[in-house]
Amino acid sequence: MLARRPAQAWTVPCLLLLVGALGLSAQAAPGSERETADLAAARALFVRNLEAIRAGDREAYLACYLESERFLRGGPEGLQAGYDAFAASLDEHWPERLADRDLQLRWLAPGLVVGCYRYHVVFDGVPSYGVSERLFLETPAGWRIALSTAHPAPAGTTPPALLLRGASLHDGLGGPPLPRADVLLRGGRIEAIAEEGQVDWPAEVTVVDLDGLHLVPGLIDTHVHYAQTGWADGRPDAFDLRARFPYPEVVAESARQPERAHVAFLRAGITTVLDAGGYPWTRTLDAGPGDPWLRPHVLAAGPLLATWVPPALAVPDQACFVLLQDEAQVRATVASHAAAGSDVIKLWLVRTDRPPESWHPLVGVAGEAARAAGLPLVVHATDLETARLAVAAGARLLVHSVDDAAVDEAFISDCLAIGTAYCPTLTVVQGYLTLAAGPPLPPDLQAQLADISPELAERVRAGTGLPSPEPRLLAERTRGQTDRRATMDANLRALHAAGVRVVLGTDAGNPLTFHGASVAAELQAMQDAGLPPAAVLRAATADAAAALGLPDRGRLVPGAVADLLVLEEDPLQDMRRAARPLFVVRGGVMHRREDLRVP
Repeated sequence: MLARRPAQAWTVPCLLLLVGALGLSAQAAPGSERETADLAAARALFVRNLEAIRAGDREAYLACYLESERFLRGGPEGLQAGYDAFAASLDEHWPERLADRDLQLRWLAPGLVVGCYRYHVVFDGVPSYGVSERLFLETPAGWRIALSTAHPAPAGTTPPALLLRGASLHDGLGGPPLPRADVLLRGGRIEAIAEEGQVDWPAEVTVVDLDGLHLVPGLIDTHVHYAQTGWADGRPDAFDLRARFPYPEVVAESARQPERAHVAFLRAGITTVLDAGGYPWTRTLDAGPGDPWLRPHVLAAGPLLATWVPPALAVPDQACFVLLQDEAQVRATVASHAAAGSDVIKLWLVRTDRPPESWHPLVGVAGEAARAAGLPLVVHATDLETARLAVAAGARLLVHSVDDAAVDEAFISDCLAIGTAYCPTLTVVQGYLTLAAGPPLPPDLQAQLADISPELAERVRAGTGLPSPEPRLLAERTRGQTDRRATMDANLRALHAAGVRVVLGTDAGNPLTFHGASVAAELQAMQDAGLPPAAVLRAATADAAAALGLPDRGRLVPGAVADLLVLEEDPLQDMRRAARPLFVVRGGVMHRREDLRVP
């Protein structure tokens, strides 16, 4: 069976050393009838071997192997010899899924063929990828496998080429879909796109039939927070549960297990995210340990430059906020962020008792310092006056709606002149209000629990007896909520109609705004506010990529990173469908959504 642990890698030169041990001649006659016949026999055995794994057929599986003490397996401890020991160790724990790609065979000598393939296997809900090799030997009893190895692909390994055939392609740029497209993925990028049947593709490329389905770019969430859990324990400034869930421990758990958010994002079709403010460890998420194909691309701001630092969010040995104090301190902080690897500079401009003259000028200083460092400026600003200040400072991205007043022509003109993108983040406030209202959860949130980690889901279900929210924050959140939401929707329509770039963002991690699972509600809210599905698709793909300075993301064009979704239904009828893809392709590696189980 496929190895569930890293196994020793074997290459063709290593396998050639076994030829003498097996008593065979390595002389070959390339192109002979014998070569052709041997390759056909070995391929047939290879296919039977893989089908036996998929079927969980122990008898058929063992019948593929050389029943001899000369049979070899490569494993973590080196070579293990003997068929009997192999058969005795074989349990009935078969993979839930096995996909084979890039199956190759090479003739070494009469009666001897080496083969390998790239596997995608799911054991106990955990996908893994790698290369498995076989040495095929002709024996008096027929062809058998004399050597078998399997080893996970190291980070950065080029994924196998795939040809996605027959789906309607939505490029993310707003044009009409291309019906029945062929999309060639190679080396983790989109190599070519053509109408089906118009190009003769290489014969060795694996073809995936997507007849009747839809392709869209992977979604981009420009506003998430890995350090927050999606429940009350991650925001003690709102719901103080520190006696039961000490906040430093909550943050440490998020740092130790980022894969919970990683997989949740992919499951929802999100292949790129911006962590818009968090602890220093968030800067390492994009290059962290584990399989890069099982996480989205992660950009991170690092600690926020803020007008106020919530005492409840203090962690003794690290900071999530840096208080804006004076010009020299702001410039030094931005320089430090750039040196530490921040992808953007994030300002958190919230209502504060400080006099405006003590911090308004520092917004411009932060903008100057960010430009000098070559980093985009991202700003949390929810009132029109502060949003004007942010745009004047050169904000590339506003990650909240203006909710206190209607945007005017001057503000719109400034956004267009600067190129500021607008992330409305419409639904996050409702999570606080729903949690404050107490059980039961609304049906839409109940449904989302299936798409988050089981531990978090259980915590949410058992979340009775929560303390009342902190009065200051609750008052801010509930302040004229109905009128405020109407203002947010109207401003979104006005900015979009004027040509200001609108992008998708959820503020995931806040209470009941779950990583990944919350994106469907945000897509729906953007439609409900008046944006047509085609505009929402562009906001979630090409325009989000442009706002983050990622020209090779968010669009299905040759040369782009191969991040895309396979959908069962047309997203231009309802963009919520994009949040439940059949398949997610991340960097050229294709996952079934059902295989992406959040740990």
